[in-house]
Amino acid sequence: MQLRKTLWMLTALSAMSLVMTGCPEDGGGDSLTCTSAADCLESEICHPTAKVCVQTCDSGSDCPDTAKTCKEVSTTDSTKVCQCATDTLCNTGRETADLVCSTLDKVCTEKCTSDAACGAGRTCDTATGQCKAGSTGPTCTYGSCASGEVCGITSGKCEQAATCTGEAQSTCTYGQFCSTGRCADVAKPTCGNLEGKAAVNFTPSSGTGNIIYNVAKVSFAADPTGCPGSTNPVKVVPRISFYAKEGTVPATEEGLSGFFYVRTDKQDVALNAGNLFNYTRSADGKSGSISAFLCIPDQNSLVLGFYFTNGNGYCTTFNR
Repeated sequence: MQLRKTLWMLTALSAMSLVMTGCPEDGGGDSLTCTSAADCLESEICHPTAKVCVQTCDSGSDCPDTAKTCKEVSTTDSTKVCQCATDTLCNTGRETADLVCSTLDKVCTEKCTSDAACGAGRTCDTATGQCKAGSTGPTCTYGSCASGEVCGITSGKCEQAATCTGEAQSTCTYGQFCSTGRCADVAKPTCGNLEGKAAVNFTPSSGTGNIIYNVAKVSFAADPTGCPGSTNPVKVVPRISFYAKEGTVPATEEGLSGFFYVRTDKQDVALNAGNLFNYTRSADGKSGSISAFLCIPDQNSLVLGFYFTNGNGYCTTFNR
Protein backbone atom coordinates (compact mmCIF):
# COMPACT_ATOMS: atom_id res chain seq x y z
CA MET A 1 0.00 0.00 0.00
CA GLN A 2 1.45 3.35 -1.03
CA LEU A 3 0.48 5.04 2.23
CA ARG A 4 2.56 8.20 2.03
CA LYS A 5 1.68 8.77 -1.64
CA THR A 6 -2.00 8.20 -0.92
CA LEU A 7 -1.97 10.75 1.91
CA TRP A 8 -0.24 13.28 -0.37
CA MET A 9 -2.83 12.77 -3.14
CA LEU A 10 -5.72 13.11 -0.67
CA THR A 11 -4.19 16.29 0.72
CA ALA A 12 -3.84 17.73 -2.78
CA LEU A 13 -7.45 16.88 -3.68
CA SER A 14 -8.64 18.34 -0.38
CA ALA A 15 -6.75 21.55 -1.03
CA MET A 16 -8.41 21.92 -4.46
CA SER A 17 -11.90 21.44 -2.96
CA LEU A 18 -11.23 24.08 -0.30
CA VAL A 19 -9.94 26.86 -2.55
CA MET A 20 -13.24 28.73 -2.28
CA THR A 21 -13.86 28.05 1.40
CA GLY A 22 -10.54 28.24 3.26
CA CYS A 23 -7.12 26.65 3.78
CA PRO A 24 -6.41 22.93 4.14
CA GLU A 25 -5.47 21.54 7.53
CA ASP A 26 -1.77 21.29 8.44
CA GLY A 27 0.23 18.09 8.74
CA GLY A 28 -1.01 17.15 12.21
CA GLY A 29 -2.22 13.55 12.25
CA ASP A 30 -0.59 12.46 8.93
CA SER A 31 1.18 9.13 9.38
CA LEU A 32 4.88 8.99 8.54
CA THR A 33 5.21 5.25 8.98
CA CYS A 34 6.17 2.99 6.08
CA THR A 35 7.26 -0.53 5.27
CA SER A 36 8.99 0.16 1.93
CA ALA A 37 9.86 3.01 -0.45
CA ALA A 38 6.53 2.38 -2.24
CA ASP A 39 4.76 3.99 0.74
CA CYS A 40 6.75 7.22 0.36
CA LEU A 41 7.02 10.10 -2.11
CA GLU A 42 9.54 9.94 -4.95
CA SER A 43 11.91 12.26 -3.08
CA GLU A 44 11.75 10.10 0.05
CA ILE A 45 12.93 6.69 1.24
CA CYS A 46 11.58 4.42 3.93
CA HIS A 47 14.20 4.71 6.68
CA PRO A 48 15.66 1.19 7.19
CA THR A 49 15.42 1.18 11.00
CA ALA A 50 13.01 3.99 11.96
CA LYS A 51 10.48 2.81 9.33
CA VAL A 52 9.29 6.33 8.52
CA CYS A 53 9.40 8.25 5.23
CA VAL A 54 12.36 10.64 5.18
CA GLN A 55 13.49 13.21 2.61
CA THR A 56 16.65 12.37 0.62
CA CYS A 57 19.14 15.16 0.05
CA ASP A 58 22.52 16.24 -1.30
CA SER A 59 22.93 19.13 1.12
CA GLY A 60 21.09 20.86 3.94
CA SER A 61 19.46 23.27 1.48
CA ASP A 62 17.40 20.34 0.17
CA CYS A 63 15.88 19.73 3.60
CA PRO A 64 12.77 21.23 5.25
CA ASP A 65 13.00 23.47 8.31
CA THR A 66 11.94 20.55 10.51
CA ALA A 67 15.14 18.60 9.71
CA LYS A 68 17.95 20.70 8.22
CA THR A 69 20.95 18.35 8.54
CA CYS A 70 21.81 16.28 5.46
CA LYS A 71 23.74 13.17 6.45
CA GLU A 72 24.27 9.48 5.61
CA VAL A 73 21.72 7.08 7.04
CA SER A 74 24.47 5.09 8.79
CA THR A 75 28.08 4.00 8.49
CA THR A 76 26.94 1.15 6.26
CA ASP A 77 24.36 3.09 4.18
CA SER A 78 25.65 6.12 2.26
CA THR A 79 22.19 7.36 1.27
CA LYS A 80 21.85 10.93 2.53
CA VAL A 81 18.66 11.94 4.31
CA CYS A 82 17.42 14.98 6.18
CA GLN A 83 18.03 14.55 9.89
CA CYS A 84 16.33 16.35 12.75
CA ALA A 85 17.74 18.09 15.79
CA THR A 86 14.88 18.65 18.24
CA ASP A 87 11.35 17.47 19.02
CA THR A 88 10.12 21.06 18.68
CA LEU A 89 11.31 21.36 15.09
CA CYS A 90 9.79 17.98 14.20
CA ASN A 91 6.38 19.31 15.28
CA THR A 92 6.58 22.55 13.30
CA GLY A 93 3.21 23.20 11.64
CA ARG A 94 1.48 20.25 13.27
CA GLU A 95 -1.74 20.50 15.25
CA THR A 96 -0.42 18.20 17.97
CA ALA A 97 3.14 17.62 19.24
CA ASP A 98 3.00 13.90 18.48
CA LEU A 99 6.47 13.56 16.94
CA VAL A 100 9.89 13.12 18.50
CA CYS A 101 13.35 13.45 17.01
CA SER A 102 14.61 9.87 17.30
CA THR A 103 17.76 9.70 19.42
CA LEU A 104 18.79 6.55 17.54
CA ASP A 105 18.11 7.57 13.92
CA LYS A 106 17.93 11.39 14.05
CA VAL A 107 14.68 11.48 12.06
CA CYS A 108 11.20 12.64 13.07
CA THR A 109 9.05 9.71 14.21
CA GLU A 110 5.71 9.27 15.90
CA LYS A 111 5.91 8.82 19.67
CA CYS A 112 5.89 5.15 20.58
CA THR A 113 3.46 3.72 23.12
CA SER A 114 4.68 0.11 23.20
CA ASP A 115 7.65 -2.05 22.18
CA ALA A 116 5.67 -3.27 19.18
CA ALA A 117 5.85 0.23 17.69
CA CYS A 118 9.66 0.22 17.74
CA GLY A 119 10.52 -2.81 15.64
CA ALA A 120 12.90 -5.69 16.27
CA GLY A 121 15.71 -5.13 18.74
CA ARG A 122 14.20 -1.96 20.24
CA THR A 123 12.10 -1.06 23.25
CA CYS A 124 9.76 1.85 23.93
CA ASP A 125 10.37 4.42 26.63
CA THR A 126 6.73 5.36 27.13
CA ALA A 127 7.66 8.38 29.27
CA THR A 128 9.42 10.10 26.35
CA GLY A 129 7.94 8.30 23.35
CA GLN A 130 11.44 7.38 22.22
CA CYS A 131 12.44 3.95 20.91
CA LYS A 132 15.60 2.73 22.64
CA ALA A 133 18.18 0.15 21.67
CA GLY A 134 17.72 -3.22 23.35
CA SER A 135 16.06 -6.57 22.91
CA THR A 136 12.27 -6.74 23.06
CA GLY A 137 12.60 -10.01 24.98
CA PRO A 138 13.75 -10.42 28.60
CA THR A 139 17.09 -8.69 29.04
CA CYS A 140 17.70 -9.04 32.75
CA THR A 141 17.46 -11.36 35.68
CA TYR A 142 16.76 -10.34 39.25
CA GLY A 143 19.73 -8.46 40.68
CA SER A 144 21.58 -8.09 37.36
CA CYS A 145 20.83 -4.46 36.45
CA ALA A 146 23.19 -1.51 36.78
CA SER A 147 23.08 1.01 39.60
CA GLY A 148 19.95 3.15 39.38
CA GLU A 149 17.98 0.41 37.59
CA VAL A 150 15.88 -2.57 38.63
CA CYS A 151 14.77 -5.67 36.74
CA GLY A 152 11.08 -5.21 35.93
CA ILE A 153 9.02 -8.09 37.29
CA THR A 154 6.55 -7.95 34.39
CA SER A 155 8.73 -6.58 31.59
CA GLY A 156 11.89 -8.61 32.27
CA LYS A 157 13.94 -5.55 31.31
CA CYS A 158 16.17 -3.18 33.25
CA GLU A 159 14.10 -0.13 34.15
CA GLN A 160 14.83 3.15 35.87
CA ALA A 161 14.45 2.64 39.61
CA ALA A 162 11.65 4.44 41.43
CA THR A 163 12.44 7.03 44.09
CA CYS A 164 11.92 6.17 47.76
CA THR A 165 12.69 7.43 51.24
CA GLY A 166 14.22 5.81 54.30
CA GLU A 167 15.48 2.25 54.16
CA ALA A 168 14.26 -1.37 54.13
CA GLN A 169 11.42 -1.91 51.65
CA SER A 170 9.96 1.59 51.97
CA THR A 171 7.75 2.11 48.87
CA CYS A 172 9.75 -0.37 46.76
CA THR A 173 8.41 -3.71 45.55
CA TYR A 174 9.13 -7.00 47.32
CA GLY A 175 12.73 -8.05 46.63
CA GLN A 176 13.96 -4.45 46.42
CA PHE A 177 15.13 -2.06 49.12
CA CYS A 178 15.51 1.69 49.42
CA SER A 179 19.13 2.67 48.75
CA THR A 180 20.16 6.35 48.79
CA GLY A 181 16.77 7.55 47.63
CA ARG A 182 16.09 4.95 44.91
CA CYS A 183 14.74 1.42 44.91
CA ALA A 184 17.33 -1.25 44.13
CA ASP A 185 17.26 -5.01 43.65
CA VAL A 186 18.95 -6.79 46.54
CA ALA A 187 22.32 -8.03 45.24
CA LYS A 188 22.37 -11.57 43.90
CA PRO A 189 24.56 -13.80 46.13
CA THR A 190 27.76 -15.01 44.47
CA CYS A 191 29.70 -16.59 47.36
CA GLY A 192 30.45 -20.31 47.44
CA ASN A 193 28.79 -20.62 50.86
CA LEU A 194 25.34 -20.67 49.25
CA GLU A 195 26.22 -22.89 46.31
CA GLY A 196 23.44 -25.38 45.63
CA LYS A 197 20.97 -23.73 47.99
CA ALA A 198 17.54 -22.57 46.88
CA ALA A 199 18.21 -19.02 48.09
CA VAL A 200 20.67 -18.49 45.22
CA ASN A 201 17.82 -18.73 42.72
CA PHE A 202 15.41 -16.50 44.63
CA THR A 203 13.03 -14.42 42.51
CA PRO A 204 10.42 -11.98 43.86
CA SER A 205 7.68 -13.57 41.74
CA SER A 206 7.93 -16.88 43.62
CA GLY A 207 9.57 -15.91 46.93
CA THR A 208 7.65 -15.61 50.19
CA GLY A 209 10.36 -15.33 52.86
CA ASN A 210 12.00 -12.38 54.57
CA ILE A 211 14.31 -10.22 52.46
CA ILE A 212 17.82 -9.58 53.83
CA TYR A 213 18.92 -6.22 52.41
CA ASN A 214 22.02 -5.42 54.48
CA VAL A 215 24.63 -7.13 56.67
CA ALA A 216 27.03 -4.84 58.54
CA LYS A 217 30.11 -5.71 60.62
CA VAL A 218 29.77 -4.94 64.32
CA SER A 219 32.95 -6.70 65.50
CA PHE A 220 35.61 -9.14 64.30
CA ALA A 221 38.26 -9.89 66.94
CA ALA A 222 39.72 -12.55 69.23
CA ASP A 223 37.51 -13.05 72.28
CA PRO A 224 38.96 -15.48 74.88
CA THR A 225 35.88 -15.06 77.08
CA GLY A 226 33.10 -15.35 74.51
CA CYS A 227 34.96 -17.76 72.22
CA PRO A 228 37.41 -19.69 74.48
CA GLY A 229 39.80 -22.39 73.37
CA SER A 230 42.01 -22.73 70.30
CA THR A 231 39.51 -24.13 67.77
CA ASN A 232 37.26 -21.08 67.30
CA PRO A 233 38.86 -18.23 69.25
CA VAL A 234 37.60 -15.31 67.13
CA LYS A 235 34.22 -13.63 67.60
CA VAL A 236 32.35 -12.23 64.62
CA VAL A 237 29.20 -10.17 65.11
CA PRO A 238 27.23 -9.29 61.98
CA ARG A 239 24.19 -7.00 62.11
CA ILE A 240 21.55 -8.38 59.73
CA SER A 241 18.73 -6.16 58.45
CA PHE A 242 15.63 -7.65 56.83
CA TYR A 243 11.94 -7.10 56.11
CA ALA A 244 8.83 -9.25 55.71
CA LYS A 245 6.92 -9.78 52.47
CA GLU A 246 3.56 -9.43 54.18
CA GLY A 247 2.44 -8.42 57.64
CA THR A 248 5.14 -7.74 60.23
CA VAL A 249 8.32 -9.38 61.45
CA PRO A 250 8.17 -11.18 64.85
CA ALA A 251 8.05 -9.07 68.00
CA THR A 252 11.07 -10.88 69.51
CA GLU A 253 13.99 -12.96 68.26
CA GLU A 254 12.29 -16.07 69.64
CA GLY A 255 9.75 -15.72 66.86
CA LEU A 256 12.31 -15.78 64.05
CA SER A 257 12.37 -19.08 62.17
CA GLY A 258 14.00 -20.49 59.06
CA PHE A 259 16.95 -18.12 59.56
CA PHE A 260 20.46 -19.40 58.73
CA TYR A 261 24.12 -18.41 58.67
CA VAL A 262 26.04 -20.45 56.07
CA ARG A 263 29.73 -21.18 56.61
CA THR A 264 32.35 -21.36 53.87
CA ASP A 265 32.09 -25.17 53.99
CA LYS A 266 28.40 -24.72 52.99
CA GLN A 267 27.16 -25.91 56.38
CA ASP A 268 24.02 -24.22 57.72
CA VAL A 269 24.04 -22.81 61.23
CA ALA A 270 20.52 -22.09 62.49
CA LEU A 271 20.17 -18.60 63.93
CA ASN A 272 17.81 -18.42 66.89
CA ALA A 273 17.48 -17.01 70.37
CA GLY A 274 20.66 -18.88 71.42
CA ASN A 275 22.99 -16.93 69.09
CA LEU A 276 20.94 -13.82 68.30
CA PHE A 277 20.71 -10.63 70.37
CA ASN A 278 19.95 -6.90 70.31
CA TYR A 279 16.83 -7.24 68.14
CA THR A 280 15.04 -4.06 67.02
CA ARG A 281 11.95 -3.52 64.87
CA SER A 282 10.86 -0.56 62.77
CA ALA A 283 7.93 1.56 63.93
CA ASP A 284 5.58 -0.13 61.44
CA GLY A 285 6.85 -3.60 62.35
CA LYS A 286 7.63 -4.42 58.71
CA SER A 287 11.41 -4.63 59.15
CA GLY A 288 13.99 -5.47 61.77
CA SER A 289 17.70 -5.69 62.55
CA ILE A 290 19.46 -8.23 64.74
CA SER A 291 23.01 -9.17 65.70
CA ALA A 292 24.43 -12.70 65.62
CA PHE A 293 27.18 -14.11 67.82
CA LEU A 294 29.55 -16.38 65.84
CA CYS A 295 32.80 -18.06 66.90
CA ILE A 296 35.22 -18.91 64.08
CA PRO A 297 38.82 -20.09 63.58
CA ASP A 298 41.59 -17.50 63.84
CA GLN A 299 41.61 -15.70 60.47
CA ASN A 300 41.70 -12.18 59.08
CA SER A 301 39.04 -12.42 56.38
CA LEU A 302 35.71 -14.21 56.37
CA VAL A 303 33.02 -14.76 53.74
CA LEU A 304 29.54 -15.05 55.27
CA GLY A 305 26.27 -16.23 53.76
CA PHE A 306 22.76 -15.76 55.16
CA TYR A 307 19.19 -16.57 54.15
CA PHE A 308 15.64 -16.97 55.36
CA THR A 309 13.69 -19.97 54.08
CA ASN A 310 11.96 -18.98 50.80
CA GLY A 311 13.75 -15.65 50.93
CA ASN A 312 16.84 -14.27 49.20
CA GLY A 313 20.44 -15.28 49.85
CA TYR A 314 22.91 -12.62 50.98
CA CYS A 315 26.73 -12.76 50.84
CA THR A 316 29.28 -10.42 52.36
CA THR A 317 32.96 -10.39 53.33
CA PHE A 318 34.34 -9.13 56.64
CA ASN A 319 37.98 -8.20 57.22
CA ARG A 320 39.67 -7.70 60.58
